Amino acid sequence: MTNSDYLLKAAIKKVTEKLNDILVEKIEEATNIAQDTPDILKKEFNSLKESIIEEALRMEKAENIQENESTNTYQDSKIKKALNEIESINKQIDLFNSTINN
Repeated sequence: MTNSDYLLKAAIKKVTEKLNDILVEKIEEATNIAQDTPDILKKEFNSLKESIIEEALRMEKAENIQENESTNTYQDSKIKKALNEIESINKQIDLFNSTINN
């Protein structure tokens, strides 16, 4: 065998070893990722679930506040109406009193 033959065989051997090392390393990485995937997905799902629950509570609270405001507005208008009626009655009483006193 000539020097060229040895160089060619050595190059093939070293390239093959390097490719095998890279392949083994990438397979190990893929295995680690595959093992971690269920935990990652579970964490993401739990995070999403918590976000959905928080948003639902926020929406419910906002709706309750809005309902309370409309109830308060309704009550405020009823109070204003009652106060106007009381004021009208007071005016009639004052008129009646002034009629009696004269």
